[in-house]
Amino acid sequence: MPKHPLEVIGANDPELLDEMCRARDLALTDGALSWKHKLLIALALDAAHGAVAGVRSLALQAMQHGATKAEIMEALRVVYHICGAGSIYTAAAALQEIWPS
Repeated sequence: MPKHPLEVIGANDPELLDEMCRARDLALTDGALSWKHKLLIALALDAAHGAVAGVRSLALQAMQHGATKAEIMEALRVVYHICGAGSIYTAAAALQEIWPS
């Protein structure tokens, strides 16, 4: 299994990693929006920013929280509408490793 991407931060500044985890929990904990829907939003943002590894990780997390392929694809339709085709190329690079054709 791959290392956690922030392992080097935790090893060198555990207080910073703890702060980041608290912020993550504040942002993603179920509230008016479910954790799943928040992960789909985050996935769309990472696609818009060109973060292939982030899209891959968030897609897997979203599916663990009950997201379907159809829900992920609808989130990508929104990001395409707002941010353009580059976001879809990013998502495709991430998702081909999860959903090979």
